[in-house]
Parts: sequence; structure tokens; C-alpha cells
Amino acid sequence: MNRLQVLIDKNHQWAERAEKEDPDFFDKHSISQSPEYLWIGCSDSRVAANVIVDLLPGELFVHRNVANLVVNTDLNCLSVIQYAVEILKVKHIIICGHYGCGGIKSTLNRSRHGLIDNWLSHVHYTYRKYEPFFAGIRNEQDRFDRLSELNVIEQVSNICQTTILKDAWHHEHNLTVHGWIYRLSDGRVNDLETSIGFNDNAGLILKNATELILKKRMI
Repeated sequence: MNRLQVLIDKNHQWAERAEKEDPDFFDKHSISQSPEYLWIGCSDSRVAANVIVDLLPGELFVHRNVANLVVNTDLNCLSVIQYAVEILKVKHIIICGHYGCGGIKSTLNRSRHGLIDNWLSHVHYTYRKYEPFFAGIRNEQDRFDRLSELNVIEQVSNICQTTILKDAWHHEHNLTVHGWIYRLSDGRVNDLETSIGFNDNAGLILKNATELILKKRMI
């Protein structure tokens, strides 16, 4: 039986390095966690949240799913958001998409993959919402990139409309939502200018961010 010993060995090597660099590392992290950030990103194995922003364990609370979606019927995602906001008291929520996302590409190609198509219907909704815009883009890569960006903005809108965020802001919780996108080819994160916090005009911010994307044709 293959017990994945290679991964266990790598774990032990990492633990030894971490303890050598900071003898109190595991003692500190075993007591509690107090991250300031919640990261909602894609499940893509190339988009590792802690690695991208160079944060240690305990500094970033993470939820990942295919195409980094926030769906109001997804109790898994909503539970993570509620725990992060109400228990951990995070100060920032980052929705981070990425260029080259397989879920986004499946939407554009109208590919069928079975069960996951139900999940990706939320991306299809975003595509249909902006279909006249996409009809005017001839370059396939450009369409791919624009949908990846617009999908992030839609998820920022979705999370701002949850009762969790509304209640937090009603109680004047100093909490800000951000929309980012990651480029696989150079490892850089770009801010999509959708940061929304307490007392901000979310509708106007999202409208302006969306208009910036709609004006773009090529990166």
C-alpha cells in the first residue's frame, strides 16, 4: 500500500525547519489563531494563498472552491465567512481570482464536465450578464481575462449582500472587502479597485470597478 510516505517525510522536514527557525513556533500556534485576513480563492493547486502573500500559518484564514465563488446557498462558504467575521474578527476579506482559471475557461468554451457544471452555472450567469460586452471582444485570451476579472467583482458584490457582512457593518465592524486577481505567469497580484468597507458606497465602488474592466480590451 502506498502510504504517501514522501509527503509525511516532507512534513517532518518542514516541522524541523520551522522549529529550528523559531523554537516557540508550534507552542504559539497551538494555543489559538488571530488572523486579520480571510482569503476566498480558487481551489487551483497553483494558487496557494499563504505562499502568494508570504504569510505564516495562523496569519491567513482560508476558504477555497472552484472559481472562487461566493454563493448564498453555499453553507460551507457562508460558515467560513461567519466564523471569520464574528469569531475571529478579521479586518479584511480578500476575494482572489486568477487568470487561467479552468472553471472560467469551461464557461467560455461551454464545456460539460458533469456535476461541476451546476456549480459553474454561477459563472455562466456573470457571462450572460455581460454578454454584449463579450460579443465585442474578438481575442479569446482577452475574453478569458475579462471574465476572470468580472467574476471576482461579482463575488465581491455577493459577499457584501450576505446577512453576515450587513450585520457586521450595522454594528460598525471595521471590516473591508477586497477584489484581487493573481497572474500565474509572474506570480503578481493585482487589485481590481473594489475595496468596500463600513459606510462606503458599495454600489458606486462596484459600478466604477466594473466600468474599468468593461473599458479594457487588452492587458
